[in-house]
Amino acid sequence: MDDAQGPLFEQIARLIVDAIVAGSLNPGDRAPSQNELARFHNVNPATARKGLSILVERNILHKRRGLGMFVTDDAKQLILADRTRDFAADYVAPLVREARALNISGTHLHDLIDQALLDQVDRADTPSGPDALPGR
Repeated sequence: MDDAQGPLFEQIARLIVDAIVAGSLNPGDRAPSQNELARFHNVNPATARKGLSILVERNILHKRRGLGMFVTDDAKQLILADRTRDFAADYVAPLVREARALNISGTHLHDLIDQALLDQVDRADTPSGPDALPGR
């Protein structure tokens, strides 16, 4: 956990979300407990609980009394919809504004994006570092 990456409870929530997107946690899978997360990341259990609670509020996880928290059936779709909306606002809109400021045509912008995508095909996307969730 890195204090520079925002509040610890948000980092814990993000780790679980990333595991769902990556397929390490699937619908119906039990999420790590607050105590497992607290021990693994050396944080207070209340911090881990707050991270999990955020995901329950977003319908990413649901509680099963006495059993723990589990990934909901539509968790991945909810996450991808949120991330797509954020991506458009954070990256696409500023990109289009800058392209217009530079008088780059829509066609040329598409060509630039297509070339960037082709450049990425040659690079292997390999995960860096060990899994960040206990028991994975």
